Amino acid sequence: MEAAARFGPAEQTPAQRQALLDEVEALKATQGLPSLSPFGQRLYRRYVAGELSLAECSVQLRPHYGRA
Repeated sequence: MEAAARFGPAEQTPAQRQALLDEVEALKATQGLPSLSPFGQRLYRRYVAGELSLAECSVQLRPHYGRA
């Protein structure tokens, strides 16, 4: 699937996807929330590489964390 179809306008390149995740992690830190688990880190590395969309990451994360 082409990046333009799989990702939104602000997540077309690996650098843009990494910047979005960096923002999320910074926001989580200000709220005292924990960092990603190793499982989540692997999924998000695949997101940054363009292998998975955020929606696909969510589908895999929900059952892992008991949120079906």
